[in-house]
Amino acid sequence: MALSSSSFKAIVTLAFLVLFMGSSSAQLSATFYSKSCPNLFTTVNSVVKSAISKEARMGASLLRLFFHDCFVNGCDGSILLDDTSTFTGEKRAAPNFNSVRGFDVVDNIKSAVEQACPNVVSCADILAITARDSVVTLGGPSWNVPLGRRDARTASQAAANSSIPPPTSNLNALISSFSAVGLSTKDMVALSGSHTIGQARCTNFRARIYNETNNLDSSLAQTRRRNCPSTAGSGDNNLAPLDLQTPTAFDNNYYKNLANQRGLLHSDQQLFNGGSTDSLVRTYSTGQSTFTSDFVAAMIKMGNISPLTGSSGEIRKNCRRRN
Repeated sequence: MALSSSSFKAIVTLAFLVLFMGSSSAQLSATFYSKSCPNLFTTVNSVVKSAISKEARMGASLLRLFFHDCFVNGCDGSILLDDTSTFTGEKRAAPNFNSVRGFDVVDNIKSAVEQACPNVVSCADILAITARDSVVTLGGPSWNVPLGRRDARTASQAAANSSIPPPTSNLNALISSFSAVGLSTKDMVALSGSHTIGQARCTNFRARIYNETNNLDSSLAQTRRRNCPSTAGSGDNNLAPLDLQTPTAFDNNYYKNLANQRGLLHSDQQLFNGGSTDSLVRTYSTGQSTFTSDFVAAMIKMGNISPLTGSSGEIRKNCRRRN
């Protein structure tokens, strides 16, 4: 039976509304600041490049800030809020304390952006752009960052403790943690590729290098033990590269390492340990272009987790405190 013109329009309108309500990305746009802050991207990029030129590890740290922000009640800049006598933020949560870094760089970016266009750009959006620029600066892919997020006035240390997967996670726990924020197993494996850059602290890989001989390359274990004593409390903050080959280049060596049982963290090697994600790791280890395209798609998807838009939240003048 043919639909009338009005019925057809009603169905299309309803489908559009359902799509809009079911997708936070519909509220974000890569051109959100094109008129209100036309120099935004060059302003952010300049500070990011300067910071990474001084310390290559900073690129990984800035990318990680975005992950740890989005996994706790959405991409809302809540991770940037400092504790006060009357406010407890996320910085002292177990996954963040003495671990996440780069806050000073974000402060510098925010200051530069405020000079270019005061009271316009959110700290949450700055984190999203900074993550992309960090990847690009270290040789990775670029993408159009959907923008229009606003900043949270609240934070949750409890949610940070429960939502961010620890390096002790097994495969099922990783899949569950990512699924809880709307990310698929494929997204999880692709986003884990961010460990192709950056460093880990001894306290996060000690148990693996001393206890997990069944799926750990013996030469890597010996190398890492030199800088990570077996006794807890000794050398806890000593660092080692997550990717021994190219720790400051965004490439697919992370997956090649996993295929050779050279993942540094327990949670890393879980992606290639006889489980359901082995085939994806093999695919990414031999196809860098497949990895980068899947990584970009997953980053955009992660950036769409529960953003504050419209009149929700605020545009912070200082990323460390509420207005």
